[in-house]
Amino acid sequence: MSTVVYDAAVLVAADRNERRAWAEHKARLELGVVPVVPAPVVAQVSRSPQQAQLRRFLTGCVVVPLGEKEAHEAGRLLGMTKTSDVVDAVVVTTALRQKAAILTSDPEDIERLVTVSGREVAVIAI
Repeated sequence: MSTVVYDAAVLVAADRNERRAWAEHKARLELGVVPVVPAPVVAQVSRSPQQAQLRRFLTGCVVVPLGEKEAHEAGRLLGMTKTSDVVDAVVVTTALRQKAAILTSDPEDIERLVTVSGREVAVIAI
């Protein structure tokens, strides 16, 4: 695995200073695994400039923007699944583009979106 995509649960755990989240993140970085975080995931979790742990955690990640093409890809998956969680769809489309595994606390919804994409992505429940 050369990279992973973090969903909101990973960032929430880091913001709460949960040891496991930090230890696993550090281990990934030491192995050269570059965590990717879609910008909408940051928006979902960010609530205050005082979230120092979150901001520190993100310095070890690549935050990828959501452009028009990516927004349409996510919307297509939502249409195919008749669901409405934009952030989950963006996590999946980001992982598909990056050929990355997804770390999530919501594997059922993520796997549903992956399935309709017709492609394979490793979904790792945390």
